[in-house]
Amino acid sequence: MHYESILFSQTTRRRFLKSSAAALLGFPAIVRALDLNSRLQVAAVGADGKGHSDITEVGSHPKVQFVGFCDVDQKRFAKVDAKFPGVPHHDDYRAMLSGLGDRVDAVIVSTPDHTHAAAAMDALRRGKHVYCQKPLTHSVWEARQLRLQAALSGVRTQMGNQIHSASPYRTGVQLIRDGVIGKVTAVHSWQRNAGNGYTKLIAPPAPGPVPEGLAWDLWLGTAQFREYAPDVYHPFKWRDWIAFGAGTMGDFGCHILDPVFTALGLGAPLTITADNEGLNAHTWPSAETVRYVFPGTPQTAGPTLPVTWYDGGRLPDVALAQLPPGKELARAGSLFIGEGGAMMLPHVGKPELFPAAKFAGFAIAEVPGLNHYHAWVDAVFSGVETSDNFAYAGPLTEAVQLGNVATRFPGVELKWDAKALQFEENPKAGRLLTRQYREGWAVAAAG
Repeated sequence: MHYESILFSQTTRRRFLKSSAAALLGFPAIVRALDLNSRLQVAAVGADGKGHSDITEVGSHPKVQFVGFCDVDQKRFAKVDAKFPGVPHHDDYRAMLSGLGDRVDAVIVSTPDHTHAAAAMDALRRGKHVYCQKPLTHSVWEARQLRLQAALSGVRTQMGNQIHSASPYRTGVQLIRDGVIGKVTAVHSWQRNAGNGYTKLIAPPAPGPVPEGLAWDLWLGTAQFREYAPDVYHPFKWRDWIAFGAGTMGDFGCHILDPVFTALGLGAPLTITADNEGLNAHTWPSAETVRYVFPGTPQTAGPTLPVTWYDGGRLPDVALAQLPPGKELARAGSLFIGEGGAMMLPHVGKPELFPAAKFAGFAIAEVPGLNHYHAWVDAVFSGVETSDNFAYAGPLTEAVQLGNVATRFPGVELKWDAKALQFEENPKAGRLLTRQYREGWAVAAAG
């Protein structure tokens, strides 16, 4: 069925979706009485790769109807067209959102990191509900603006770190909250991938012809112009490049640090210090260690909490985990050190408690997983916030991107003033909290 045939009344349907927040005031029956068969009309920015999986998962919700697919590469529509035929194609999300207007209720953003904030902010300022891939933004400033704008727009939001809703992470969070290992004294998190592991380049390569069907200018979006180079940026290896991606920390930090933030109730760090290998002006370091100090919370043992991130093959001291002989650290994950034991929470794996002898008789009660995508859609209809909305995802992304700032000042302790959105006594580092946008592509401030 063509999407326009399901519109019962733009005014009534938009009132239904925007007034869903009334459910929070105790009036869900009145909201739902407007139209029990209303569909959430969704436009997607990014149609292949993660975009394809995001569209597939959101589209599995029975109340979702797609009204527009956008991708800068015309060859990337085939898979979504096979699953959701007849949805109009666009190559510029700005034109898509402007042209569709009130026919769009919600927007999925699944693009390279450097265009997350631009597309998401455009949608938020139009009053659209937004699901945006991790890391939420490419800079600290952008993360703050999306958080503020989401609150101003009164819409439902969700960051695409899907494991946030999966059983292993939810179970690990509950174990920490229940005090199974006691008050937490430190956390160590790691991912073995190298920051420039996809290309191993340290400078832009020789340019080549732009493939037919790829709108290279639109792909660049907010980034400063550079020539296309084959098999270096589009469609995936952009993650290595400072101009487009956020390295291993940006790729995995919003996953692996997520249960740390959730379990311990963390917010903004007090200080960040980093060191690295392979730092250069174009791609992210091949390996790094980022040391955060956060204010203590009711779940931590002292007034402050050290959280350390490792990547590129660097790992925490295995002795901290109190692992039995022959047991190794997971390929990626977090190690929570408590006053009464340790918990290793692998990335995409069940939590484990140590020392093994102490917890031999302890049965871990698994917390059921949720559908991360459906939770966002359901939130639109219920008016209830998701647990991974921009109010939560914004500060988590800020912390991740603060690590990416610190790694460019190795050995320097950066003191963070979260309220003022600046580093104390380090304006040079402060200039990296945002970036220079290409003319015509600036991300608007919240307001």
